Amino acid sequence: MKKTLSAIILGTLSFGALAQQGGFVSPDSTGYTQGGFKGPAPDLTSVAQAKSLRDDAWVVLEGSIVKQVGHELYEFRDNSGSVYVDIDDKRWLGQAVTPADKIRIEGEVDKDWNSVEIDVKTVRVVK
Repeated sequence: MKKTLSAIILGTLSFGALAQQGGFVSPDSTGYTQGGFKGPAPDLTSVAQAKSLRDDAWVVLEGSIVKQVGHELYEFRDNSGSVYVDIDDKRWLGQAVTPADKIRIEGEVDKDWNSVEIDVKTVRVVK
């Protein structure tokens, strides 16, 4: 009886330690890596197209920021025109961008009564 009880207690303790770790660990895993979907990227949208889309439509734009208009408000331009983009400070992720840099932004169309802006969620310099 003592051996059976000891086996149950040891088994429970071992299982508890494993259960607390959680997650899948690959045998060849060297640590944490950022995961996500790997597949076709969303199609690029031009500024002219973005201005005609519905409110909250998701867009991906490539072009450049030509000037800062307000605290987190910038003028973005591509070959089809320009639009104001709202980029929260946290979205820059330490990147420094100049008007000479080509960038890709992803975000949502934000339509008001008579204006269109893009609420930017990601900013990435295109190499």
